[in-house]
Amino acid sequence: MNLNYSETIEFLYNSLPVFHRIGGAAYKASLNNTLRLDEYFDHPHKKFKTIHIAGTNGKGSVSHMLASVLQAAGYRTGLYTSPHLKDYRERIRVDGKEIAEDDVVNFIEQHMKILDEVRPSFFEMSVAMAFDYFARMEVDIAVIEVGMGGRLDSTNIIKPLLSVITNISLDHTQFLGKTISEIAGEKAGIIKPGVPVVIGETQLESTNVFLEKAGEGASQIYFADQKYSAFILEVNAHCQNFELTDLKGNKFILQADLLGSYQKKNIVTVYTALLELMKHFPKLNAETIHAGIREAALNTGLRGRWEILHYNPLVICDTAHNEAGLKIVTEQLEKMTFRELHFVFGTVKDKDPENVLSILPKNARYYFTRAEIPRALDEQSLEKAAGRFGLKGKAYPTVKLAIESAKKQASGDDLIFIGGSNFVVAEAL
Repeated sequence: MNLNYSETIEFLYNSLPVFHRIGGAAYKASLNNTLRLDEYFDHPHKKFKTIHIAGTNGKGSVSHMLASVLQAAGYRTGLYTSPHLKDYRERIRVDGKEIAEDDVVNFIEQHMKILDEVRPSFFEMSVAMAFDYFARMEVDIAVIEVGMGGRLDSTNIIKPLLSVITNISLDHTQFLGKTISEIAGEKAGIIKPGVPVVIGETQLESTNVFLEKAGEGASQIYFADQKYSAFILEVNAHCQNFELTDLKGNKFILQADLLGSYQKKNIVTVYTALLELMKHFPKLNAETIHAGIREAALNTGLRGRWEILHYNPLVICDTAHNEAGLKIVTEQLEKMTFRELHFVFGTVKDKDPENVLSILPKNARYYFTRAEIPRALDEQSLEKAAGRFGLKGKAYPTVKLAIESAKKQASGDDLIFIGGSNFVVAEAL
């Protein structure tokens, strides 16, 4: 085909159904395409060890922290995540380094025949590319983040050393179920017989679902928040210190370069997972765990998690995009000191925005906008819906215009927050 990298990415977007751009039309509730591609590539996922991460919120942070610690311990570490923020290559990394543009181009050129035959979704193709790349790069371990759900997610052909489920809340309900227990059932699909599983948060409606699934396959199950509690000791612009306490009252401190108060939930999940992984990786110890968590964003390139983009005024972006995630964001904003809050907000049209709008701060000036993807909810409809909840502001046709307007309106002691959607944050970055 003789395409360059940008032409290859455009070809993929235009030729394969892409969930993050068009939504449900790209979703395939079957592993058939993934299994066909896996057979074609000679089962690459069997050539390296894996850790599988699912959950509604926090799975990206948990995946990156685990990968960073394994890197710090000297293991060649693959990391597969989604969606990307700026560049497709963010999805596939080895030791924090993104897959090369040439590797993406060559993969498509060399395997065009099977892609034409199978007609996979964009995500199914990406999983195949990642697993093939990790096998060729001879990684020791790959941290694999679920795209959506678990049971029918394309990543769910692996048999990992450890499964992790961060938490459950109402998201993607049109595919995963209308209740917490139904969604938990889909997430529990990554629990494999005989493979231990770490659950990040004990929740009334999901606990029995996980216990039952783990019991079916005699899988050891750990509830992280029943083993440790976390308290934030100190926060600055670059890191935060957590004090973890175990069941016996023993305390120790972990420093993380990932900001956001919600990371205290994730760090408990990560630490519990690492204690299990120490059984398989002898170079994991207190020193490498501390080093990996302290420099997780630096080692893995993670962005968009309570990321500070500017000072005077303070500009923060965060990829929280559902009710549970934005509730935590709102709670953190309420604890901060500023003269006025400017909120650049956009979402997608296949999610009911009303649950989210009902919990957003009433005392903010809003800049309603839309990302440049077909799934985006148009800014006028968003402004109208927000008005029913007492949220006041103006609509802007692009994220760039919304941010520029917020910066013009804000004084040095104001706070500008950008969020509501991964895609809004991606354009801000």
